[in-house]
Amino acid sequence: MSTTLPKVAWIGLGIMGSPMSENLIKAGYEVTGYTLEQEKLDRLAAAGGTTAGSIAEAVADADVIVTMVPASPQVEAIAYGPDGILENARSGALLIDMSSITPQTSIDLAAAAKDKGVRALDAPVSGGEAGAVEAVLSIMVGGEQADFDEARPIFEALGKTIVLCGPHGSGQTVKAANQLIVAVNIQACAEAVVFLEKSGVDLEAALNVLNGGLAGSTVLTRKKDNFLNRDFKPGFRIDLHHKDMGIVTDAARNVGAALPVGAVVAQLVAGR
Repeated sequence: MSTTLPKVAWIGLGIMGSPMSENLIKAGYEVTGYTLEQEKLDRLAAAGGTTAGSIAEAVADADVIVTMVPASPQVEAIAYGPDGILENARSGALLIDMSSITPQTSIDLAAAAKDKGVRALDAPVSGGEAGAVEAVLSIMVGGEQADFDEARPIFEALGKTIVLCGPHGSGQTVKAANQLIVAVNIQACAEAVVFLEKSGVDLEAALNVLNGGLAGSTVLTRKKDNFLNRDFKPGFRIDLHHKDMGIVTDAARNVGAALPVGAVVAQLVAGR
């Protein structure tokens, strides 16, 4: 194994974190992982990774620390405190948080990391579980250009569209906009399917022609077969969609942007 690649600690091995960390292992990285569920640790070990018994143990020798957890409270829980990342990471390490959280949480984390000599990037992703498995995620990054350049090979093992969007927090802001577009798109597709079915139209023909025109979208391409087969197996947790709609409505309020349709969809997600 190449010794020139940075050592990676991966915290959070959920629906997204497990396949993403495995893609890093496939790319030749030495990955040490920590998560709360033993079966996820077993999965990492089976894929060729190393497991740690704590965050402190996972990050101790890491050059790069990647975090992928559900929301801001979990990011704060793993980053701060005596057992957290910042107290136990070595000076000069690069912390890449790929969770989807509020822009302000990322800004605060970067400032706290700097005080400890740790560099930080916020790098949330879009593409869902399938994108994580296939390593075709879209990765929106906030932080310093030099840190982004250093992290790029890692990002290239995880995704296809990799863009530095601006300073700390910018990745999260773009991710919030992504979730707004996706949620509204899903709602529009669902309403169209109900309308088409009730009208007695051939649904497959209708969705094929719609997807070939201006109504076409990545959401419709990914979900078309689900609609046709009435396969509504979840690909994303509704409580995380609810969290994301809360992030975008709150961030929009902070900058004085009105989101009338987004607000309606946020209500529909909340009243699931």
